[in-house]
Amino acid sequence: MRGFTGKVSAYREPEYKSIRLLSSFKNVIILPLNPKELFSNTPLAGWYEKVDPSNEEHWLHVLADGCRIALLWKYGGIYLDTDIISLKPLEFRNFLCEQSSNYANNAALGFNRSHSFTKMCLRDFVDKYNGAAWGHQGPDLMTRMLKKWCGTDNLNNFRNKDCKGIMYLSSNWFYPVPYSNWGRFFQKNTWNNNNDAIKKEFSKTSGVHIWKYMIGHQKIEIKASRSLIEYFFSEYCPSTYKSLPSQKEKPAKK
Repeated sequence: MRGFTGKVSAYREPEYKSIRLLSSFKNVIILPLNPKELFSNTPLAGWYEKVDPSNEEHWLHVLADGCRIALLWKYGGIYLDTDIISLKPLEFRNFLCEQSSNYANNAALGFNRSHSFTKMCLRDFVDKYNGAAWGHQGPDLMTRMLKKWCGTDNLNNFRNKDCKGIMYLSSNWFYPVPYSNWGRFFQKNTWNNNNDAIKKEFSKTSGVHIWKYMIGHQKIEIKASRSLIEYFFSEYCPSTYKSLPSQKEKPAKK
């Protein structure tokens, strides 16, 4: 966690309610993020020393793009964006997931430690760095590197197939609702206690990416909204759902 001191006790409610909630789970460990340490002994080390965050238009997103690749390169495992709600346990595999036709995303990734693909991504991140172009270091990078890895200009040919040891999953695995229709998650009175219909629609989904960036700083009402997002929170994030304020409750004053 960026800016985290390492001491959960220093973060008190209600302002830091989410940190206290996360730390209460036995299988969750919150660690401070030190990019310089993380990027050491990777191609990103030199880039990080030279880049000036104050001149970067999309700095936090670019930094996050670099961190996830470095983490997977150094330690291996599965990476998920924090705005993905997990619906099913994930079986480890080397994978990327399609966002749309012939286009991959980096919000859900799985790779072994020191995988050749992540090494390629780290090098391309630096060699073709363009912080001014949205997504160039993220989804665009994944797409161009996977095309290079598979030797194709049409990734659709590898949908739900293994390409040299990497599974290219179809969009329904993590992006069942496209970003262009992100508002569907938050439409009120669209969930009418018909859990079976929702479960059937998302039966092949491992995690729903809710496109938090599209929401921006809007305040979203979840409880009692009867929206799709309320269903996902109540069904798959019960502790978080329980901690959310109802529409009648007023947020605590700081």
